[in-house]
Amino acid sequence: MDSTDTIPDKQWGERLGNASVLIVDDEPGMRNFMMKTIEPFCAHVAEAADAKAASACLAERHYDVMILDNIMPERKGIEWLAEERSKGGFTDTIMVTAYADLETAIEAMRAGASDFILKPFRSNQLLNAIQRSIEMSRLRRENMLLQRELDATDIGRKRRHELIGSSEVIESVRQTLARVENVSTPVLITGASGTGKEVAARHLHAHSSRAKMPFVPISCGSIPAEMIEIELFGHAPGAFPGAQGGREGLLASAQGGTVFLDEISELDAAAQSALLRVLEDGLIRPVGTERDIQLDLRFVLATSRDLTAEVRAGRFREDLLFRVNVVEIRMPPLNRRETDVIELAELFLEEIASRLRLERLEIDTATRAAILRHTWPGNIRELRNFIERSLIFGSFPLETLGNDMTDQQIVPLDQVERREILRALEQVGGNRTEAAKRLGVSRKTIERKCAAWGV
Repeated sequence: MDSTDTIPDKQWGERLGNASVLIVDDEPGMRNFMMKTIEPFCAHVAEAADAKAASACLAERHYDVMILDNIMPERKGIEWLAEERSKGGFTDTIMVTAYADLETAIEAMRAGASDFILKPFRSNQLLNAIQRSIEMSRLRRENMLLQRELDATDIGRKRRHELIGSSEVIESVRQTLARVENVSTPVLITGASGTGKEVAARHLHAHSSRAKMPFVPISCGSIPAEMIEIELFGHAPGAFPGAQGGREGLLASAQGGTVFLDEISELDAAAQSALLRVLEDGLIRPVGTERDIQLDLRFVLATSRDLTAEVRAGRFREDLLFRVNVVEIRMPPLNRRETDVIELAELFLEEIASRLRLERLEIDTATRAAILRHTWPGNIRELRNFIERSLIFGSFPLETLGNDMTDQQIVPLDQVERREILRALEQVGGNRTEAAKRLGVSRKTIERKCAAWGV
């Protein structure tokens, strides 16, 4: 080992500034050398003199990298690492060995080591090995998450990270998200299907201090009940038939970032219990293991159902509802977002036309009026589908909105008013108070109109 290497502080600080490292070596001098080399550049560094002490450290917190000496008095590092892997440990490990034979290298990789370095080594060799491990771990996670997202979404769907619109209701949502963006409190986003709950979650993540870390969307309803804990928490080798190797779960893959759990009411009782434990303690236990893993995550949860009603029906845990409903953000339906619908339509026209390489359409006055008049029961998702269909056929199919009035005669406003008031009175059996309530006007207005019409 050589502690005289010239190491550019700024370079290594940028590369390893957020890393946590565990050093496991029985030699005090070697531990001291590695501690002095690593500590100036990493967020957290701990040391352990033997396998027992290392196990205790791993039980207390998550480490990005573990540097493990192979030859220790009580047992070989390779043997202990293999045992840790079988229990569900996923910490990337750099094996330190004085022997460069092929057999030792193969044995180390089989035990789960991601890299190894030979004694004696220089400071920059050690730091390079740590950087490689962190980078490879990041790439593995990003690859898994990107592949999963591609599989779960329509081809070419563009993920937006900003809430679009200038309406009062959407500005209120933005302000609430801004108040909670840098706290770790769980956020519950409610609203009908298609109102943009995931976009709100991505907006929150993109503006938070966790923005550079992973954002992991998980649709609770799309994962079979018997697989949900395996997907979320990971599993050890042999945890179930066909599980030849261990795998890190989706929650662990989001370390330091944000997890978005969509439609949490779809979770079964066992998964709800496990989620409550994660929210309370920040701990997960991979399936088939006996060891907990400490996580640093921000949870954003969403549902289109009334969770209070789900609790009354016995389908959702009351204590879990209390835990997730600290901050609730209700996404408004599209028909309450005023002219946001036009802004969104313009965005979809540009985005989809570019993706499909189609000629962009212009929204004329008649189309604008039809879009604003439609109630959009499918919310933003329905609007996007309408725009895509319009681009494919080269015109806006206004008749599909169900409010085509091109062939209808324009009726004077006072006639429309008289017709609707009389229709309301007929439906409620002449009860003027109830008719006023349903029409959203005062009883005095109904009385005045009826007197003028001689009703």
